[in-house]
Amino acid sequence: MVKYEIAAVVAEFNYDITQMMLELAQAEAKNRDCEITKVVAVPGVFDMPLVIKKLLQKDEYDAIITLGAVIEGATDHDQIVAQHASRKIADLALEYDTPVALGITGPGMTRLDAHRRVKNAKSAVEAAIKMCDRLKELEED
Repeated sequence: MVKYEIAAVVAEFNYDITQMMLELAQAEAKNRDCEITKVVAVPGVFDMPLVIKKLLQKDEYDAIITLGAVIEGATDHDQIVAQHASRKIADLALEYDTPVALGITGPGMTRLDAHRRVKNAKSAVEAAIKMCDRLKELEED
């Protein structure tokens, strides 16, 4: 029996990195007796909030994880993308009372940094599961 069902929203931008993140996340979920039952690919990190909202409205998942890599460019674009996406993602978790774990690396990192941080996907799964556990404990009080 699966402890929690998790949806994953994964950025297609920097696909080589985000696919590795997804594979690690799926393995971590399985190791914790959970399952990523839905994977939705979006063009980039900035595009995640709308899909997250639609998933939360369905009320079919115990938690959602986000997976993306925001790599530094020649402008401050990476800062803007990461700030706005993470703020909206946090707002959605609060609005729907459902954990939405931030598995987005960056901003301000190089491609090499992004490859080194692929393992952060496991942390997103861990955070989502821990939040589900904590919320369950609060409901039982």
